[in-house]
Amino acid sequence: QVQLVESGGGLVQAGGSLRLSCTASAGTVSTYAMGWFRQSPGQEREFVAGIARTGGSTAYTDSVKGRFSISRDNAKSSVYLQMNSLKPEDTAVYYCAADRTWMPGAYVPQRRSEYDYWGQGTQVTVSS
Repeated sequence: QVQLVESGGGLVQAGGSLRLSCTASAGTVSTYAMGWFRQSPGQEREFVAGIARTGGSTAYTDSVKGRFSISRDNAKSSVYLQMNSLKPEDTAVYYCAADRTWMPGAYVPQRRSEYDYWGQGTQVTVSS
């Protein structure tokens, strides 16, 4: 059973940066595709960014393209989300997720239903 732990959230002013980290505290995610989702109050949990199990492919929702960057370090069983030029509308709880299904190396899952393991979430608040 994989357990994911996120860290790095906090309060930042608009235009600032944060780096979220997600580490498997139990098990390993080195062969899993990984993703970041976010959820604001009253909203559905939405896909933000994903990275293929090989790390060779990434995907982003349109609203964060050019500002956010996802990466992974399989040796540390970790995935990261670098968030730059943050906007108030980026305020949400951010969740890390892992997809254990063996797919072609370049595949990046983007649907919530494709992910099997979830972290507890970390709050990101961007003030205007």
